[in-house]
Amino acid sequence: MGRGWFRNAFAVDPPGPVEPTEQQKPVVEWVCLEIARRRLTTPGLMFLEMTRPLNYIAAQTMHFFQPGFWAILRQQSYENYTHFSEFLEKRGSMDYIIQRIEQIEAEAEQRKKSPEAKPPPPDVSA
Repeated sequence: MGRGWFRNAFAVDPPGPVEPTEQQKPVVEWVCLEIARRRLTTPGLMFLEMTRPLNYIAAQTMHFFQPGFWAILRQQSYENYTHFSEFLEKRGSMDYIIQRIEQIEAEAEQRKKSPEAKPPPPDVSA
């Protein structure tokens, strides 16, 4: 047996954000949208930045509790739970989530500032 197996024994994912798969994308998008919709962007981003090194451990914890959730959740929710935990296993998953939340927040701010979103001024000529 050669040394080729040892060369990749400690390989890690490349740095930077990782794109979710087609199955993972809806649940990841839902999580990001809910954080922004509930106006938890700042505390959410702080939490994600603080726990960035622990995302793999969080994913493994989700896998550990998976049988309990299987008994509670509906089939679709259970599949989403599984897809989200698999996405968290990837090294760049937190980068993707953070960037997506910031993007959603920027889009919301842009909609607030756009002139089409503002109501017309009241007519005071009468």
